[in-house]
Amino acid sequence: MSMNNSSNVFLDSAPSHQNRFQVNVINESHESSAAADGNHDPPHYEETSFVDEAQNRLRISFRPGNQAYDNFLQNGETAKTDASFHAYDSHTNTYYLQTFGHNTMDAVPKIDYYRNTGSISGAKMNRPSLYEIHEQLAKNVAVTPGSADRVANGDGMPGEELTENKEEDPNAGTVKFGWVKGVLVRCMLNIWGVMLFIRLSWIVGEAGIGLGVIVIGLSVVVTTLTGISMSAICTNGVVRGGGAYYLISRSLGPEFGGSIGLIFAFANAVAVAMYVVGFAETVVDLLAESNSMMVDKTNDIRIIGSITVVILLGISVAGMEWEAKAQVILLVILLIAIANFFIGTVIPSNHEKKSRGFFNYQASIFAENFGPSFTEGEGFFSVFAIFFPAATGILAGANISGDLEDPQDAIPRGTMLAILITTVAYIGVAICVGACVVRDATGNVNDTIISGMSCNGSAACSLGYDFSRCLNQKCPYGLMNNFQVMSMVSGFGPLITAGIFSATLSSALASLVSAPKVFQALCKDNIYKALQFFAKGYGKNNEPLRGYILTFIIAMAFILIAELNTIAPIISNFFLASYALINFSCFHASYAKSPGWRPAYGVYNMWVSLFGAILCCGVMFVINWWAAVITYVIEFFLYIYVTYKKPDVNWGSSTQALSYVSALDNALELTTVEDHVKNFRPQCIVLTGGPMTRPALLDITHAFTKNSGLCICCEVYVGPRKECVKEMNSGMAKKQAWLLKNNIKAFYAAVAADCFRDGVRSLLQASGLGRMKPNTMVIGFKRNWRKAPPAEIENYVGIIHDAFDFEIGVVIVRISQGFDISQVLQVQDELEKLEQERLALEATIKDNESEEGGRGIRGLFKKAGKLNITKQVPKKDSSINTIQSMHVGEFNQRLVEASTQFKKKQGKGTIDVWWLFDDGGLTLLIPYILTLRKKWKDCKLRIYVGGKINRIEEEKIAMASLLSKFRIKFADIHIIGDINIKPNKESWKFFEEMIEPYRLHESCKDLTTAEKLKRETPWKITDSELEAFKEKSYRQVRLNELLQEHSRAANLIVLSLPVARKATISDILYMAWLEILTKNLPPVLLVRGNHKNVLTFYS
Repeated sequence: MSMNNSSNVFLDSAPSHQNRFQVNVINESHESSAAADGNHDPPHYEETSFVDEAQNRLRISFRPGNQAYDNFLQNGETAKTDASFHAYDSHTNTYYLQTFGHNTMDAVPKIDYYRNTGSISGAKMNRPSLYEIHEQLAKNVAVTPGSADRVANGDGMPGEELTENKEEDPNAGTVKFGWVKGVLVRCMLNIWGVMLFIRLSWIVGEAGIGLGVIVIGLSVVVTTLTGISMSAICTNGVVRGGGAYYLISRSLGPEFGGSIGLIFAFANAVAVAMYVVGFAETVVDLLAESNSMMVDKTNDIRIIGSITVVILLGISVAGMEWEAKAQVILLVILLIAIANFFIGTVIPSNHEKKSRGFFNYQASIFAENFGPSFTEGEGFFSVFAIFFPAATGILAGANISGDLEDPQDAIPRGTMLAILITTVAYIGVAICVGACVVRDATGNVNDTIISGMSCNGSAACSLGYDFSRCLNQKCPYGLMNNFQVMSMVSGFGPLITAGIFSATLSSALASLVSAPKVFQALCKDNIYKALQFFAKGYGKNNEPLRGYILTFIIAMAFILIAELNTIAPIISNFFLASYALINFSCFHASYAKSPGWRPAYGVYNMWVSLFGAILCCGVMFVINWWAAVITYVIEFFLYIYVTYKKPDVNWGSSTQALSYVSALDNALELTTVEDHVKNFRPQCIVLTGGPMTRPALLDITHAFTKNSGLCICCEVYVGPRKECVKEMNSGMAKKQAWLLKNNIKAFYAAVAADCFRDGVRSLLQASGLGRMKPNTMVIGFKRNWRKAPPAEIENYVGIIHDAFDFEIGVVIVRISQGFDISQVLQVQDELEKLEQERLALEATIKDNESEEGGRGIRGLFKKAGKLNITKQVPKKDSSINTIQSMHVGEFNQRLVEASTQFKKKQGKGTIDVWWLFDDGGLTLLIPYILTLRKKWKDCKLRIYVGGKINRIEEEKIAMASLLSKFRIKFADIHIIGDINIKPNKESWKFFEEMIEPYRLHESCKDLTTAEKLKRETPWKITDSELEAFKEKSYRQVRLNELLQEHSRAANLIVLSLPVARKATISDILYMAWLEILTKNLPPVLLVRGNHKNVLTFYS
């Protein structure tokens, strides 16, 4: 139904036609509009339909509060109301206009069409294809009421039965978290680690308040830049499970993602052990204070750590909901502990606390502690290296991205807010502890200043305490010496211990959940095939129970070691490597300028992301240089492994986008440079048809174009355009994939044309890009030319003429068995199908035999069915054997061997080059390139040129001099002086007998008859033509004799291709020349360049 601006635009003048979409009468009710009123309003915009209300047309204004507007649902469908439609009277029928898009095969925009794009496993709704809406509607398709509506919404094709049942949502019943519980809580718990309670005071003591805040700030810069980059990546599309691995792999590809994903998952698994050991050490210290040790310190850590990790595993396996509840409880304890510290700073200090260095807020202490006071062996970077692991943990929320309701919103919001809150807390604690506690204190309440004593000018001295002996000996208290300063300062010390427990357990729990989730996502992508076992999930939340067990085993192993000081720097560097790649992913995606890079989070800059990546790499070496080296070595090894394995995935990574941009830039840059003879390389268009049907032709061409020139395999589809285009489009990807699978560096191109010559002509003109355009056409010799219709021969010779017209060189390849193995491939396909049927039948028989037979009549039927199936087996086998035996004679083993002859390594032999005519050097360049290949390197070049009998030595010396200037190595040079003598009688007689069926013999007939024959068979060889080119015919026959004499044993013959002058030499005579020239010889390459220099001896 066409649509225009006329008032009767929607009227169907022929409602009875079944091949057109009709708008049928539909019943509306107000209930449907009422059902839609509860939906949220879409964005505020105004759009007017193409029908004017004043002219009895439909108009809907989209404004908040408009009733018609409120009836539109957010999923793109509409609620039907009486006010939404206007009645039209067409002839005798009344039609009601449905919403735009529901009266046509063409689909309206809908989100379901864009879900699971490129996904293998996810269900995908497809819009009608361009073919379906472009081609004529099938006559047998009857459009029923609602069918057009279904098609427009992607539910099916016209005529299919409309079903009311909808598929059950696969995510129904799963536990999904919002940004607070899923991201904010986890990130805060992971960032607020043990460092806050037992190391921050020492850092302030060493670096001072000023540098301490800078240490915190520098760490926050790294995490903030990473958070910004991560936010940009997260908002550039739907984020699924896998966290950092998912973000990096989808941005940079499987090579980077696979390498970092494995070490990131391992780092999280070992981090569980680190945090659990930290918890166990604190418990053991408490047991030691109360003399309640079980065995000894090391074994007590192992025992407590093992019990703890088992409990944490139980919480994790119980489900994400239980784990989230545990995290919330731990966060509450942690917040109470932090608040307890700040409250303690304002509670007046007693004598005991003052003797340990705590004096509440004092300006003198703040001033004294503001500057650094590094002890021996410490410095800014060493202090920074100790603090920085406390700032990590920003990926805790992203790591469970698959369990978030809306990862695109939750990850940026929760992560950035967590960084802000924890930064404020870290800086606040650092300033408060630096303003309240002195660096050194004795802990002795008697070390007070007595009147008359001299004071060393320290802040403690001005406050009445003499800690001067700490200058000469190590004191047990103060910022520099006591790791439990926060417990001392706090209002209630045990709450700080509870905070330490909460920090360690929450971090351990987060890592215990993160590691299996990331590992499961990595295994699902099947990058490492040996790890596919761990991809399986269980329950409604798809819990990676196998991953939990593996993480538990790894954590338990490192807990039993109980010494993690060596492994800790490597783990920190593993996390930093992830941060670096996240930043680099954001930079790389921006730099590639892919239209698909459209992050909703706009607060990012690609150069800032690059700076963040460099900063992360620098911090890795600051923390521990040898750990950084180990990290890079492991990552590089995994990168090489994944690159070598080439996983079969395509995620549209920025690496692909940048490859395209680089290729485009390089191609454009090439157009600015004029061609130079020194940079000439054969760029071939190979008329293989389907590349798998003529493998030998492709192999020999690929031998001299691989890694040096362009190679395009071309196919021409001849026939009805509709069928040809459909077949061509369906086979493009398959045939290019075949080239890739067989490691052939070539492109595939196809055209549909009315005749073969027109198609080749199009390819010769349009193939290539810029300077990367074909300069040589490679075709196989037409062995069946004597049986072919004259039109085929005309097309074949015509494409040679066309190539020369376009100044493109020509290479014609002939082998004894021919190139086309399509019949062999067809037989193989048939045998494979029969084999698959046989295996399926055997499986069916096996299943039937394994079932227990019933009793009575039902059992008899089962037995009879088994007997019938069993009897069919030998019949099927015999049919296979019959087909195999039927094709034994047809199956040409020599043809199969010939099709692979150029894949094999050529033994010691020769490539004989008959450079008879100077075509610019292509006849010499191609065999030279062949000798550089591994398969042909044992073959020596022998050069044959024509010359005068009385000047053989002089011409040989001249040719040797020319070849040496060209720097082309050769084994021998032969000057052939007897090319122009007549061939022997037997050879000439064979040639005459070969062309006899194609001769016109007009000289033996009267003029009228001769003219009539010329008109009826213009393709035949006339007597005048044969006589005019008798010398050239003699030469071709004579050359074959010389080739038989000199090059019969060569591995390959490269021979100058004779050129047929257009409209002078008939196609049949030219084909006869090529036939006699190459008959009964090893593989022959007939080469003719475009007569432009491709060789030079100038530097």
